[in-house]
Amino acid sequence: MRLLRSTDLALRVLMRLAIAGESRPTTRQVAEAIDVPYTHAAKVVAELQHMGLLAARRGRGGGLALTEAGRKVSVGTVVRAFEGHSEVVECDGTAPCPLRFDCRLRGALRGAQEAFFASLDPFTIEEMATAPAGPTLLGISSSTPQAWPSQRSGPKTS
Repeated sequence: MRLLRSTDLALRVLMRLAIAGESRPTTRQVAEAIDVPYTHAAKVVAELQHMGLLAARRGRGGGLALTEAGRKVSVGTVVRAFEGHSEVVECDGTAPCPLRFDCRLRGALRGAQEAFFASLDPFTIEEMATAPAGPTLLGISSSTPQAWPSQRSGPKTS
């Protein structure tokens, strides 16, 4: 299974904020720290704020901070929110599969997808940001630019 870039980015933003301590970095500073385009980071930050996982304040003394819910949220919950509940395979798309009504593979793949999400449920963002990841997150610089193709950046709705 491959995660959407927005899911990966959401997890990295949350982990970066988990090690921020008392500082309140701006969205631009977080984007630079984790080496992603500001526009992508801003979309993900807005969704994470909407989910109640981080707080954002504008102006002097503003910036981003994790909420208590953001520290305690499970990785599985974040991944589910950003990945959505779409099927692993497109059985009913523009060229529907002729087996779609009698196929057992669809159910098996749905079960595998849920097992993947469930395997992430025991881990919190706070736990993911502890050593060795925490010190590494603090040391990341934006010296190596990444290519981030345009892609839907918010969670799926079903």
